[in-house]
Formats: sequence, structure tokens, C-alpha cells
Amino acid sequence: MKRFHVHVAVHDLEQSIRFYSALFGAEPAVKKPDYAKWMLEDPRVNFAISNRRAKAGIDHLGLQAENGGELEEIGTRLAQADVSTTAQKDANCCYAKSDKYWTVDPQGIAWESFHSLDSVPLYGTETRAQTVADKAPAAACCAR
Repeated sequence: MKRFHVHVAVHDLEQSIRFYSALFGAEPAVKKPDYAKWMLEDPRVNFAISNRRAKAGIDHLGLQAENGGELEEIGTRLAQADVSTTAQKDANCCYAKSDKYWTVDPQGIAWESFHSLDSVPLYGTETRAQTVADKAPAAACCAR
């Protein structure tokens, strides 16, 4: 079963952690100096925040696959939608190693479909490839 993913850029990480912890009734599953993530079951969402961008707001949306087969199904559906996608294998991003597909919806919102393989000790340096960057310029990992 897939999990909806939301990544929000925030100005004040600690204040935002307090707010979202109260809203969700749970502490983050991952908390780093520049990043926090809640893995919620109700609603089933991977909700992440970071203070790595100058502009606050929605950074990107996505779907987290539970396994590689589920991720490939998403990639196939994106290909059938006739949109530009960029595959990333073994990407180090957001304190995780993941396989991914990036695309941009008709409104210009970046979408990340991914399957996490392992955790890594650093935020990461992977960037979106040029096909996605055309509509959403690549910056740091998991960022528009």
C-alpha cells in the first residue's frame, strides 16, 4: 500500500516541529538539525519538513512505494500519462537511499515517487535531472 508524501519548506524548524507534532498528535519519526519526518498511519502519509530553502511552502508531493515492484508500477503509469519523468536509482536524499521517479504535474508541482532502500547519515546531494528541472529548477536534494 502506497503512502502519500508531502515535503514542506519551513523558516523555523523547531517551531514547525512543535506545530506539526501537536497537529498530528505524534513526534517526528526522524529529526535532524535541518529536517523532520512523520510516518503517520492515520492519515497514511510521509510528511516531511526542512529549512533548506529560502522560500517556505510546498516543496514537492509524492507517493512512497512499499517495494520496488510498486514503484515500477507508478513509473509505468507516469510513462502512459505522456509526461516527462526522470529515474534516479540509489539516490541519497533526505537522509535516505531511494530509487525514484521525478515528474512535474501540469501546474508545475514536482512529484517524487520513491521506494526507500536504507537510511544514510547525511541529507544528501542528489538533484533532479534536467528533464524535470526544465519546469522545476534543480537545487538541493528533494528540492525544487
